[in-house]
Amino acid sequence: MNRLAISFVLVGIPGLAFAGDPTVAAPEPLVAAPVAAPAGNALSFRLGLGASYAPDYFGSDSYSVGPAFSFGLNHVRLGRLEIGTPGLRAPSRGFGLHGAAGFVAERSSQDNPELAGLDKVDASLELGFGVHYETEAMRAFADVRYGVVGHNSWVGEAGIDAILRPNDRLTLSAGPRVQFGSGRYADRYFGVTPAEATASGLAAYDAAGGILGLGAEIKADYALNDLWSVEGAVTYNRLQNSGAESPITGLGSRDQYSVRLGVSRQ
Repeated sequence: MNRLAISFVLVGIPGLAFAGDPTVAAPEPLVAAPVAAPAGNALSFRLGLGASYAPDYFGSDSYSVGPAFSFGLNHVRLGRLEIGTPGLRAPSRGFGLHGAAGFVAERSSQDNPELAGLDKVDASLELGFGVHYETEAMRAFADVRYGVVGHNSWVGEAGIDAILRPNDRLTLSAGPRVQFGSGRYADRYFGVTPAEATASGLAAYDAAGGILGLGAEIKADYALNDLWSVEGAVTYNRLQNSGAESPITGLGSRDQYSVRLGVSRQ
């Protein structure tokens, strides 16, 4: 499938502040406190580039290497409004909001002959948002995305990670994941129409939405310095319900693995 996952953290609720508040105390009772001028605009983000090894499509047992990108928006200051946590590699704490995006490559019988008779599925771009709660030792999140290009349906993911920091450079995290999708989403990637059944020899199948996968992810992030990091992750997902029962998955496997490795710059 060579799915490309992109995330961008937008809001850390504890970091929500208005820059330029007049908080300087007066040195004498009769002397007015100076009012700080509004801070200038600022933007802090993290951009990553690497490679992934993942299934060719949902339910495939064939794997290939493809690109992997990441983008994290950590801190924004627009005049007096400040969102997120300023500073290089500043951790998020408490509740927050974040953006979420994903990309799913096209699926065709030209690349995977076992899909002969099935219609080509065009590539999709998903955009959305999520909520998270983070402490020093854990992070929980839930994302919802919509296919603005391609499948035009809803999909999402939720998970919780235990976080371990052996030193000030290395961050390790691991935890369970659940993937879910609407009926339209499930039917696009796991359904088989009567016409496709006639052409492919597979049984016709009307996929239903809901939980489509359960799994886990292990991730490591090593900071080379304040700006550069090396990232790596291993993900396992076992397809569920319509994802597991689809004749398309029957051609491959419901067990889906992926590995990604890359570098990122703050």
